[in-house]
Parts: sequence; C-alpha cells; structure tokens
Amino acid sequence: MSEKTSAPSMDNAYKLDGRVPFGSAALLGLQHVLAMFAGNLTPVILITGACNLQDLQVSLLQNAMLVAGIVTLVQLFTIGPVGAKLPIVMGTSSGFIGISNNIISMMGGGVLAYGTLMGASLVGGLLEAVLGLFTKPIRKFFPSVVTGTVVLSIGLSLISVGISSFAGGSGVGDYGSIPNMAVGAVVLIVIIIFKHFTKGVTSNSAILFGIIAGYIVCGIMGLFLPTTYVDAGGVTQTASWVLDWSVVAEASWFSLPHFLPVEMHFELTAIIPMCIMFIVSAVETVGDTSAITEGGLGREPSDRELRGAVMCDGLGSSLASIFGVLPNTSFAQNVGLITMTKIVNRFCIGIGACFLVLCGLLPKLAAVVSIMPQPVLGGAAVMMFASIIMSGIQLITKEPVTARTITIVSVAIGFGYGLGSSEGVLSFMPQAVQFVFGGSGIVPAACAAIVMNLVIPKDKKEAPAEPAEKAE
Repeated sequence: MSEKTSAPSMDNAYKLDGRVPFGSAALLGLQHVLAMFAGNLTPVILITGACNLQDLQVSLLQNAMLVAGIVTLVQLFTIGPVGAKLPIVMGTSSGFIGISNNIISMMGGGVLAYGTLMGASLVGGLLEAVLGLFTKPIRKFFPSVVTGTVVLSIGLSLISVGISSFAGGSGVGDYGSIPNMAVGAVVLIVIIIFKHFTKGVTSNSAILFGIIAGYIVCGIMGLFLPTTYVDAGGVTQTASWVLDWSVVAEASWFSLPHFLPVEMHFELTAIIPMCIMFIVSAVETVGDTSAITEGGLGREPSDRELRGAVMCDGLGSSLASIFGVLPNTSFAQNVGLITMTKIVNRFCIGIGACFLVLCGLLPKLAAVVSIMPQPVLGGAAVMMFASIIMSGIQLITKEPVTARTITIVSVAIGFGYGLGSSEGVLSFMPQAVQFVFGGSGIVPAACAAIVMNLVIPKDKKEAPAEPAEKAE
C-alpha cells in the first residue's frame, strides 16, 4: 500500500511521501536549513579568504546557497538514476578544506589557485559519480576503521584553521588580541548553551544562534572600542572584529547566479589528491545514507538508494564547481536531526531546499554572511571542526577495538598524517609527491589506512560472517 494519503496530516511527517500541512512542513524544512546554514557557508568564507578573493565572496556565497538547494532537491526527488529519493540534505563540505588549503599553498593563492580547485573538483565529482555505479563491490574496502581514520585526519587538519580564525585570522596585525579572543569565546559559549540547555530547533541550530550572538557583540563593541589599530609597519588597519556594513548596502536585492565566476584550471597534481578525497566522500555518503534509513526508516538502504546518493554527491559537486563552489556532500548534522526526530518527509525537507534556492537569489543575504568577522567564524569553527574528530572516533569505535584496529589507526595517523602535515619532511621528494601528499596530511593518512586494512589480516574471531544473498 502507498504511503501517500489524501488528507494532509502531521502524522505523515514520519513518512517519506505523506502529505503534511504546508505551514508545519515549512517549519520542519526550515529547521533543517538552520541546522546546516552556517556549515554550508563556512568553507566558502575560509577558502576565498585564503585565496584573497574577498571581492568574489558575496557572489560565491550566493551560489553556495543556490547549489545546496538544487542538489538537495535532486537527492529528494531524483533525476533519472541520480539521487536517493531519501531525505538527504546537501551542502558545501568542510572535509575538503584541508586539501584545498594545501592546493592553495602550492599554487601561491589568488584566482589561479581557486580556479585550480574548481577544475580538480569538477574532475573529482565525475569520478565519484562513476564510483556510484560500483557502490556495492567497493564498499568492503572501506570499513568503519578506514573511514573513521580518514574523518579523524580531516578534523585534525582543520583545528589550526579554526583557532586561527578565533584569534582574528592569520596574518592580521591584531592576531590574538583581547577583543578578538573575547568575541570568539562569546560565540563558543552561546553555542554550548543553546546546544545543551535548549531543545528542538534552537538546539539543532546552536551554531547559527552563536554566530548571530557574535554579530551582536561585534556591533556593540563598535560603539565603545576603537575600530582601528596601527600595525607593526605603522599602517592603520581595521580591527578583525569590525563589521563592514557598507558591503551589505552596496549589494543588490536580487541577482541571478554567475556561471564560472573564475576560470577553471586543470593541474594533475591538484586533481590526484582531490580525487582521493572524493573517494573518501563517497564512503562517507554511503555511511550517511545508511544512518538515515536505519535511524529514520528502520531499515537498511537499498543498492539503488546508495547508488543514487553517491552519484548525486559526485555530480552535485561537479555542478558546484561550475558555480565556483567547493564540493557538495551530505550533511551529517542533518542526518543526526533525522535520526533524532524521525521526520523523513521529503516534502518538508524539499521546502527547506527551496528556501536555500531563494536565498541564493538574494545577494544582500549573502553579503550579510560575507562580512562575518573572523573571530565570529572562529568561535563556531573550533567546535564544528573538533566535532569532525569526534565523528571519526565514533566511526573507529563502531566495531570492537582490536590490536589490528589500533595498528591501522596508529600508522595512518602517526606516520601518514604526521608525514603530510609536518612542513619540510617531504622537501627532498619530487614536487609532484609534495603536492599530492604534503600539506594537510589527509591524503597520506587515507592511503596508509586503506593499505594497512588490506595488508593486515583479520583475526578469525574478528572477521564477520558473510551475509547470505537476498533473493531478488
């Protein structure tokens, strides 16, 4: 019997295709948008800042919201084989920040570096889409100990990025100043309060409320504290915590998105590490899809759902690159929201996706986000990025921790991550090796985890029995 019913009802919010009253559906959809809004835009702010592309930031933030909405709608309602037809919310991935920073460093920053990122993302997304066709046979090569180790290394690579923003942003003259640190601390405290001392929408949107509090604090500080300082070179600079509302005033109310805001460049030494990250992203998407079906629907995902989810993840990322946006992946915070509330209705979440599309057409909203002071961003980022580490630990400990598990994680993190993240260790290696494996440490950690998992045999008592094939 079909899940669809003739009359709208709140009971249908717990069904994939049930009809829900529009007002209630809008609130439930907005809840999902609030849970991912800040996380969707943070990578764009960080990477455009690293490339010194502040002049493009508003349009790229606008595109990030638009792309997230479009790709979420594809996951919900599918286009051919692309999409899972499940309540998967998509957004700009923080997992690619480490690799992106490495590529930017190697390319020397600027428009060329950003264009190289977009070219690598386009190719990597297409690779992931192809991998989606082979989800079932390759899944066995990426058990939780491998994916968990990779996620752990991603979180480790981002900690320094978050704390740098907390202090005002690397390279600024007031780095670590008391006002900067105070703003970051207020944001972090507010996030903790909303996360653990409230419930429902406010708890799930704690990061958004923390950022709003940061804006308010910066606005109040501007009334009482000096907004400029003199740097070591004797030049007067604007303090890192100051809000520049002139950017919002100059932004238009409505604008269509821009295709190819930067020219793409294709560098093999950037494409290789990006493709490795897309393989990791495919594995994470499989995990997120499984968590949604098991936590929200009480069943395992079908092969068709997994295939569609990964293909959408890849093609959505390629689409994002055309709009100048970093790769789009399934958002874990929304997976947690579905698991907690059991609200899986596609119509409800589709309304939230439409809201994201609408936001993508409003440059003033993107401008409000683009002027976010670095300490405000850092106050949210230190918790967001550290939570990635915890997600990795949870994945690693999903199965019983054995001597084999400890060896895989130890070698991958100690040798792999340490090798790639320590400056100068690879200085005598060919430049291509430095480019692929140096910088963030994510790629060597991923490679080490994959190889160790294949090489080290499982204990007989540890090896799970192969499940019997289900009849079609």
